[in-house]
Amino acid sequence: MDRNIAREGTAPEVGRSLNGFGINLLVKEIYRTTAFLKEVFGMEIHRADKDFAVLEHRGDFFQLHADHAYHDNPLPGTLDGIRYRGGGVELRLYEEDPDACEARAEKAGYTVLRTSLDRPHGLRECYLLDPDGYCWVPSAGLTD
Repeated sequence: MDRNIAREGTAPEVGRSLNGFGINLLVKEIYRTTAFLKEVFGMEIHRADKDFAVLEHRGDFFQLHADHAYHDNPLPGTLDGIRYRGGGVELRLYEEDPDACEARAEKAGYTVLRTSLDRPHGLRECYLLDPDGYCWVPSAGLTD
């Protein structure tokens, strides 16, 4: 989503402001997930209520919707029986200190799927699961 998203206002006002590419994650509880994203990654929460949230990470915006807010959408029906909602998806946050994020996640009791490691593709990264099982990968470029 671009920087012109309506950060405040009614759902129709926010909806009409969207353009470009957007990410929306379905979550069980908005406040639980926003707490993870703010605590571990320092994301800015522009709007959050029991149904919907708009968050920002370094100028990029995305949305969260609670399952119950999708009452007439078929997507939540596809979630029955899956262990982690984000299976096969990595949500990558570049230029984000993986060691610091890992420490904050561990301290708060979140799941560290893989500890911070230097990887052959030139990044130091770790894998963290949010309360709904989405995999967040903070990473920072390795120096020569």
